[in-house]
Amino acid sequence: MRTILELLRIIFIFTILGAVSSSILLNIYRISPVAEAYAWIGFIAIFLLMFATYRNRWQFSGWYKGKEREKLPKSVSTILTVSSIILIFTPFILDFFLA
Repeated sequence: MRTILELLRIIFIFTILGAVSSSILLNIYRISPVAEAYAWIGFIAIFLLMFATYRNRWQFSGWYKGKEREKLPKSVSTILTVSSIILIFTPFILDFFLA
């Protein structure tokens, strides 16, 4: 039962936070038509950030108390975070080079 509750919690967190973050990011990308065309890259970045945050923080405050709960290694967390930041700015970089 705890596993099902945790899965529902994950779906809820990723859906709500993903939708809010994506709509904010999309409004920023609407500054440029080229950036808006590549907005899907920013959406991937949002989900990478949420995945890293879930694995490092949110999973420890949920219902699931299994033995497999571990934080991501620091190097993986750093790579995911830096990659996400780069991906968020990529549509604007593409706009600069393609426009």
